Amino acid sequence: MSKDQSPNSSGHLPALALIAGPTASGKSDLAVRLALALASHGRRGVVVNADASQVYADLAVLSARPSAEQMQGVEHRLFGAWEGATACSAADWAAAARREIAEIQAQGAVPILVGGTGLYIRTLLDGIAPVPEIDANVRDEVRAMAVSEAYEALKAEDPERAARLDAADTTRVARALEVIRSTGKPLSFWQARSEGGISAAVDLHAVVLLPPRDELYRRCDARFARMLESGAVEEVKALLARRLDPALPVMRAIGVPEIAGFLRGEWSLAEAQSKGSQATRNYVKRQFTWAKHQFPGDWQRFESHDYPLKFYFERLLPN
Repeated sequence: MSKDQSPNSSGHLPALALIAGPTASGKSDLAVRLALALASHGRRGVVVNADASQVYADLAVLSARPSAEQMQGVEHRLFGAWEGATACSAADWAAAARREIAEIQAQGAVPILVGGTGLYIRTLLDGIAPVPEIDANVRDEVRAMAVSEAYEALKAEDPERAARLDAADTTRVARALEVIRSTGKPLSFWQARSEGGISAAVDLHAVVLLPPRDELYRRCDARFARMLESGAVEEVKALLARRLDPALPVMRAIGVPEIAGFLRGEWSLAEAQSKGSQATRNYVKRQFTWAKHQFPGDWQRFESHDYPLKFYFERLLPN
């Protein structure tokens, strides 16, 4: 039996490290630090992506995908694994992540799951809610509503879910409303019956990075400016040239619509930068809300990724 499968606080379960948190919080740096620390103790760590933008090969710059230099020789998986013309749903990603994690653990190594897409992470750990197919008429009706109108309706029809969502989160508000209207049951009813999660089969070592929000906003602004200087415009130009369906996730990723507007002559590059920075800050706000309401309360929260590694992963790293 390998060290990673030796008895621990969860019996004989294989280890799974998880580093979650909003964009630009230092997750990737911490993941590489952990993998290098494991290697110094004779254990192998493999980073597995859990970010909905970094899965796309077409978004190397705008998703801030780690470069070869930043990876420092550590193996990374599921980065750029999907071509932009193919949408990657939470279920698609979770199925791929389950396979990668099982393979890594079978090799006696430690998977290090890292990303800011809370829905991906919870789908992997908790499984898929068996929600029946949504009635097409209900979906059309809900999706035609303004988010403010849909949120007010959700407060009346599923107040518990409404209280857990950001009132401006168009996608999740619409999803919750269409589920209760189509099935007669709130989303929580179906989530309680979720299937296929791996949480009971792993020894989870989870941390959430939550730097002060003002500091994080400054980092996001600086990073988006660097993206514009490092090929983001060319990246979006290449996407537009392919004439992909604008509803695809890759075309709606932060930075793509904003830069596309500049390329179409609708606003200046400076305005595209301002719009992209604002979209990033809005996303960070939603990620903070998700971390507060959706991630388990016993997951450790930290403001910085610069503490000594044992501070985060006391049980995972040997003395």
